[in-house]
Amino acid sequence: MGNPTAAVAPSADEQARTIADLQRQIDELKAMVKDLQAAQLATAPPVAPSAPAQVAVTSETAAASSPPRVSPVQPTPAAPQLASQSGAAPPTTAARKGMPWYEKLSLRGYTQMRMNQIVSGDATAPAGVSRLRTIGDGDVRDDGTFSFRRVRLVLQGDVSDYLSLYFQPDFAVAVSNQSAGERREGFAQLRDAYADVFPTGDKSFRIRLGQSKVPYGWENMQSSSNRLALDRTDGINSAAPGERDLGIVAYYTPTQVQKVWDRLAADGQKLFGNYGAFGLGVFNGQGLNRTEANGSVMTVGLATWPFELDALGLDGQVLELGGSFMRNRISPELRTGGISPVGFKDNRIGVHAILYPQPFGLQAEWNWGRGPEFDPVSRQIVERPLRGGYVEAMARVRQSPIGPFYPFARWQYYRGGFKGAINAPRLETEELELGFEFLPTPALELTVTYGWASRREADERRFGQAEGELLRVQAQWNY
Repeated sequence: MGNPTAAVAPSADEQARTIADLQRQIDELKAMVKDLQAAQLATAPPVAPSAPAQVAVTSETAAASSPPRVSPVQPTPAAPQLASQSGAAPPTTAARKGMPWYEKLSLRGYTQMRMNQIVSGDATAPAGVSRLRTIGDGDVRDDGTFSFRRVRLVLQGDVSDYLSLYFQPDFAVAVSNQSAGERREGFAQLRDAYADVFPTGDKSFRIRLGQSKVPYGWENMQSSSNRLALDRTDGINSAAPGERDLGIVAYYTPTQVQKVWDRLAADGQKLFGNYGAFGLGVFNGQGLNRTEANGSVMTVGLATWPFELDALGLDGQVLELGGSFMRNRISPELRTGGISPVGFKDNRIGVHAILYPQPFGLQAEWNWGRGPEFDPVSRQIVERPLRGGYVEAMARVRQSPIGPFYPFARWQYYRGGFKGAINAPRLETEELELGFEFLPTPALELTVTYGWASRREADERRFGQAEGELLRVQAQWNY
């Protein structure tokens, strides 16, 4: 007899058909499950952004709240590098459109409160004789004590990949001649109002439109919130009193330069702000918040380049060298009222050098040129030569019982007219200043200086040199 089991066993073809049928049923079940999941997702409420999107927004917001020297939009006046230039990719236009307004724009600022005391010397003088005064701070006077030097707020942000804005008023402006020469303080004044246009979306090149800093002189470009000495020097600042004007300027920063500045900023060095390694601009030329008076424009240019000195055995040390030029015609204000009907040459050229303190550093600038100056003999404004600058030595102590601090010493010299005052009076300045700045906390900076000054007052009706010693203290808080 044959084997009964073998007689009922399925053939190979039957097994294959059974397996195929089971596979078909499994595929149908998978499709049904997939359709059900899709239907549930279509009817579900919107969910919060995923973790990667949150990280991208947080990175942009954190960068925007940093000090000016590391700002993703504008370096400042305590400068700052753009996010795209420091290696971080900015959010795309699509991502930015989804951001709320408070993540596109940032608000920050700083306040400087001062105490000036003329310790000895010519605090007062009879009519016609110079008193000890400075062009950098109107509260250096015989009866001055506490004052606000600056109260700044900055609104800034990227509007798109191709446009950013920057707006800065100052609320510590004084207005004179309210009542027999009495000063009234606490007025608001426009300082900066400009847009940066990035034609290619590459933030290494920008075109700046509006009222902004005139690219002349390294310390003129450096933010007052980031400078060691309390005031800019007469020799350099007399080129652009107020540091700003209305016009158009183009800035370019090569990638290799930006990398050096980013490293210095990360190290906490006091940079001059991201105004470009090269800058070229045209402005009205009359000065900060003054109406154009003669129809000509001021042409200004600046170039600066940081050299790393590691190859010389000075690891981490950077030497920055550069220069500036200015070509302008200006119509000064007249004592008799109005402005001069004559436009005077206002041409300069300057050089600068900065060895960043690691831990010791040096900084120096000098400039020469011709400009308007009051002649006491003819009682008229004429064109005359000018020259001046400064040398500053500083050190950086990273750790101490009182926190990080910078001791410094600065000598300045200037001989020439001051176009920012009525009748463009002649200045004759020579001053030695010792000081130190320390930071009890990152948000608070305290600076104390003591100086020996010989100055001619910025008033063509007063003559001679005023001499004396000055004690000055400043508290700056950043927010």
